[in-house]
Amino acid sequence: MDPQEEVTELKRQIERLSLFHEIGKSLASTLDLQKILQTVMEKISDLLQPDTWSLLMLDEASSELHFEIAIGAGADKLKDVRLKVGEGIAGWVARNGEPVLVEDVKRDPRFSSRFDELTQTDTRSVVCVPIKGREKILGVIELVNCLGRESFRAADIPILKSLADYAAIALENARYVQRIHELTITDDCTALYNARHLNFVLDAEIYRSTRYGYEFSVIFLDLDHFKQVNDTHGHLVGSKLLWMIGDLIKGHLRLIDYAFRYGGDEFVILLPQTSKQNALMVVRRLKSLLNSSVFFTDEGLNITVTASFGVAAFPGDGRSRRELLRMADEAMYLVKNTTRNSIALAGEGIRV
Repeated sequence: MDPQEEVTELKRQIERLSLFHEIGKSLASTLDLQKILQTVMEKISDLLQPDTWSLLMLDEASSELHFEIAIGAGADKLKDVRLKVGEGIAGWVARNGEPVLVEDVKRDPRFSSRFDELTQTDTRSVVCVPIKGREKILGVIELVNCLGRESFRAADIPILKSLADYAAIALENARYVQRIHELTITDDCTALYNARHLNFVLDAEIYRSTRYGYEFSVIFLDLDHFKQVNDTHGHLVGSKLLWMIGDLIKGHLRLIDYAFRYGGDEFVILLPQTSKQNALMVVRRLKSLLNSSVFFTDEGLNITVTASFGVAAFPGDGRSRRELLRMADEAMYLVKNTTRNSIALAGEGIRV
């Protein structure tokens, strides 16, 4: 290697070290996944200068890849596009977990022209590497058409693999943080939100509704004679029944509604932008649904359960979290101490 080539190679090494250093700092300084991935992809672009590039994430449920980040000609048309694992070069890499360099895609049977037709581009060369987590493939990084060169080079793959490792670390860190957050706000018996998160959501809804002049309603429900289930069938059956009822409640609410396990056999439902009278219709449906449900039929237990419901609304029944919960709780106890299996509206008494 002549002196000039040595200088050029030294510059490349310095560029790579600087690149890795910057991404390492980014990983250590923020948990913002999108920011880290954007930094990784921008540095790849600066170093390898692809014409277009993308980061595709793997959706395990559907075994499909979707474009998390896509930059370059026609990238805007890829926003909602998905490809099956195994489809095209990126799909092959996601399935096999191995990097691929294709200098001429027209000669490679793995190449899919579907995306060229969609984006109105002409793919000539591709380099693609998997993003590998500790136990599984998380996605792929794909670069298309190297600017100023006919093709990418084999020497580009180790750099890309190192940068993909950074992306994998960022993704797994983000998932761990998300999981920790979920555990702090979720009830482990029912998988509904817990009482701690209820406080946060109620405060946020009070602020939002005050600002925009909205009503919202809070439903307090307590299962009737639930202790008999535990005494007769045991706590394992009781715990599973709580999960079933929580799932039943959640499955019959809108996407904007919230369901919480308040404690024991008590649940709270928050209905944003819902008046007390409209909340009454929701409660009647839930009451009817609960009354018509029979649990543990496969085990031959045929357990039925009813509930006492109380409803309070913002701002008429209270303007603070404590007031609203107290009013809904008192309405529920009015039912609990009299008829059971019925509904009471705060300040208005029992309704059929």
